[in-house]
Amino acid sequence: MVAKTLFGFEELLAEELKKLGAQDVKPGVRSVTFYGDKGFMYKANLCLRTAIKILKPIETFKVFNEKDLYKGVYRMHWDKYLSADQTFAIDATVHSDRFSHSQFIALKTKDAIADKFRNIEGKRPNVDLKFPDLRIHVHIQHDRCTISLDSSGRSLHQRGYKTATNIAPINEVLAAGLIMLSGWDGQSDFMDPMCGSGTILIEAAMIACNIPANINRKEFAFEKWSDWDVDLYEKIEDAALNKTREFHHKLLGYDKAPSVVKKAKANVKEANLSDYISIKHEDFFKTRKSGEEHLHMVFNPPYGERLDIDMEAFYGDIGSTLKHGYPGTNAWFITSNLEALKHVGLRPSRRIRLFNGKLESKLVKYEMYAGSKKAKKQKIEE
Repeated sequence: MVAKTLFGFEELLAEELKKLGAQDVKPGVRSVTFYGDKGFMYKANLCLRTAIKILKPIETFKVFNEKDLYKGVYRMHWDKYLSADQTFAIDATVHSDRFSHSQFIALKTKDAIADKFRNIEGKRPNVDLKFPDLRIHVHIQHDRCTISLDSSGRSLHQRGYKTATNIAPINEVLAAGLIMLSGWDGQSDFMDPMCGSGTILIEAAMIACNIPANINRKEFAFEKWSDWDVDLYEKIEDAALNKTREFHHKLLGYDKAPSVVKKAKANVKEANLSDYISIKHEDFFKTRKSGEEHLHMVFNPPYGERLDIDMEAFYGDIGSTLKHGYPGTNAWFITSNLEALKHVGLRPSRRIRLFNGKLESKLVKYEMYAGSKKAKKQKIEE
C-alpha cells in the first residue's frame, strides 16, 4: 500500500507505520510504501496522524501514450471492484514528459472503465465526483502507470471534529506533524498562544492521550467496498480505543478575538476534549507564563498572506514576549514569512523546511531558558 503525506513528514509517517505494525516500510517523496493486510488498512486509516490518504495499488503497467493507458485500464477485471449499478470517480497525478494534463488522464481512464462495462454488460457505472462508491487513483511516473483504489475517500486531514473555522485554519495533518516534529511527548504543559480554531491543541491532546486520529470521522471509502468487513473494523477500533491513556498536564490556548475563541471551544467540544483543553480570550503579547514548570509551545502565527498586519513589528513582539514572559519554554512555530522571521530577534536552535499548502515555510524552535543560558552552562560545568 501507499500512504500519502506532506513534504517533510515522510520519516514521521514511516515511524508511525512501523509502530502500528506495517511491514517493509519505505519512505519516498510525500509518500511511504508498506505492506499490510485488510485489517491493517483499516487501522492505518483510523490511527495514522500524518497520512493524507491510504492507497491500495491493484495494477501497474507501462504507458507511452494515451492508447497504452486506455488499453491497460480496459484489460483490468473491474467487475472485482465495481458493478454497473454503482458510481465511481477518478483522481490522477502525473509526473511525466509524455503526459501533461492529469484531468485528461482521469477522463481516458473513465472512458476505458465505462466502455468495458458497456461492452460486456450493456450498461455502465456512472461518475459521481462527490460521493462515489469507488474512488480510483491513477499515478503516472515517467512511463509507469499505477492504478490504485483509494481506501480513505476524503483526505484524512478531515478528522470530523471541526465544525467551525477561521480565515486561515491549519490543516490537521500539518498540525499533528508539527507537534510530532517538535518532540512533544505529553509529559509537560502545552500551549498554543494564537490558537485560531483550536486544531493544534486538539491534535496535541489526541497525541497525549493516544486517541486514534480519525475516531471522529463519519466514514472511510473502504466502507463501500465489496469486501467491507464491519466486524473486523469494529474489533480494530475497540483495540485502538483500549490503548488510550490519561494526561496529567495542562493544554492551554489563547486567542485575542472573542469570536475565534468561541469557534475553538466548539471544535474542542466536538472532539470530546473539553476536559483537557482550556481556551482563553487573551492577547499573547500581554501575557506571562504562570508557574515554574517546563512549557512546550507550538503555534501558527499569521504570515501576512490574508491579514493586514505590520509583520515586522508583530514578529518582533513574538520574540520579546517569549524572551521576557516565558522562561523555561521550548517555543516552536511555523511561518512562510521568512523576512518577518528575521525580526523575532532571537536565535532559533532548529529550522525545519516544510510546506503549508503551497507556501514554503520554516518550522523554527526557540529555547527560552529559566535564568540566563550562561549561568546554566556554568552550573553544569561545576
